[in-house]
Amino acid sequence: MAAFVYVLFDERRRRTYVGWTLDLERRLAQHNGGAGAKFTRGGQWALIYAERHRTRNGAMRREIVLKADRKFRALLRQR
Repeated sequence: MAAFVYVLFDERRRRTYVGWTLDLERRLAQHNGGAGAKFTRGGQWALIYAERHRTRNGAMRREIVLKADRKFRALLRQR
């Protein structure tokens, strides 16, 4: 089963969020509906980056790398 790691951006607060999921559309709707992670509540999030992985473990490992890579996320915000 495919899994995804993704980066969201909230234009108003100028913040990024990194997570992983099995269903990107559902997860984005959860974040924007206030049912996502506590950090994302109250924001209007847009998907700015996503990677597909073959396994959950692959997506989880990549999530850790992206969370630590602030330069990469800063580059994504400039697009």
